[in-house]
Amino acid sequence: MFSREHMNYEPVDLPDRMEFSDEQMLSEASAFYDRMRKRHTVREYTDRPVSRKVIEDCILAAGTAPSGANHQPWHFVAIADPEHKKQIRLAAEEEERRFYEGGAGDEWLKALEPIGTNDSKPHLEIAPWLIVVFAQRWGHFDDGTRFKNYYVPESVGIATGFLIAALHHAGLVALTHTPNPMKFLNGLLGRPDSEKPVMIIAAGHPAPDAKVPQVAKIKKPLSEILTVID
Repeated sequence: MFSREHMNYEPVDLPDRMEFSDEQMLSEASAFYDRMRKRHTVREYTDRPVSRKVIEDCILAAGTAPSGANHQPWHFVAIADPEHKKQIRLAAEEEERRFYEGGAGDEWLKALEPIGTNDSKPHLEIAPWLIVVFAQRWGHFDDGTRFKNYYVPESVGIATGFLIAALHHAGLVALTHTPNPMKFLNGLLGRPDSEKPVMIIAAGHPAPDAKVPQVAKIKKPLSEILTVID
């Protein structure tokens, strides 16, 4: 919570610094890419438990992300309770049925065909953890008055990317899920109107027979995602 009494700029020395040689930088960058290219979106999970501490550490990593004015406009709700997961699945599948029955439009549904998705979402119950990502549109000072948050979608998007990378780094798989609308999550999870649910992330271990769509293995080459001006 921010205090109106401590809003001044106070520079401090950079507290953490990694000093690498040019060779080490190349090695570190290559190793990180090699690890991240092994990340896959997975829809089949085992119910093997995952320690709460693992999830907490991954969310702590997400919380280190940069944000507009350092307001950190995010909140994460980590859910292991079976009844809450069941309610989320039922509500999400109801929205998904509308989506696949025509709400999405023919072009969008056609684009999803190679992914092999449908309105059945058993992973929302089987995965040991669901992490609901909320975007905080405004916050409150310690005296209760309201303040605006800035670059909220961008900030929350970066933090979510950190979270997905952290889950992968911990040896877990994840699936992002965005039923629309998701307002039911505020009431179910006791979050205020100032927060907008933007994503559900299922996290856990893949089932022994887990599959991924072949098309998901196709990534754009560097020449299509990078322009260098030097």
